[in-house]
Amino acid sequence: MPGMPGLRGVEHVGLTVPDFDAARDFFVRVMGCEFVVDGGVMDGPEVMEWQLGVDRRARCRWGFLRCGHGPNFEIFEYSGVEQREVPPRNSDIGGHHLAFYVDDMDAAVAHLRSEGIGIMGEPQLIETGPAAGARWVYFLAPWGLQLELVSAPNGRGAADSPSRRLWQPSFPWL
Repeated sequence: MPGMPGLRGVEHVGLTVPDFDAARDFFVRVMGCEFVVDGGVMDGPEVMEWQLGVDRRARCRWGFLRCGHGPNFEIFEYSGVEQREVPPRNSDIGGHHLAFYVDDMDAAVAHLRSEGIGIMGEPQLIETGPAAGARWVYFLAPWGLQLELVSAPNGRGAADSPSRRLWQPSFPWL
């Protein structure tokens, strides 16, 4: 098979947050993730500049979270550097979002609203194409990171749709 020898999948995604403790609280208390590793603080020019590509004077607090059965994710809070404080939009180079699969879209949206989380519009149903049957909605973390809820309780698309190969909870017919 072409590509990276031994590739198994995405192990983690890294996110820079403005406040480590507030982000950990949001992901654990509001989203229901598990905080797994507190990595403490990294600093020093060897790590910051040469290995992470940031200002050599920076310091970084980091840790790992796990949400259900998806990949791990790592949060970083940098200090001592000039940084842009406005997150990129999806249309910007480097724009991004995290999507969380939920079994019950309406219950999940109601939970987020009860926590004061900003929902971007209303849940949308995809009616045609390879993802037909899925619902989605974007929302914002308290610091502006774009996040998404996705639900496809009957699977995505027709039985022969390539989108059926995307990760989703196990369904007996897959």
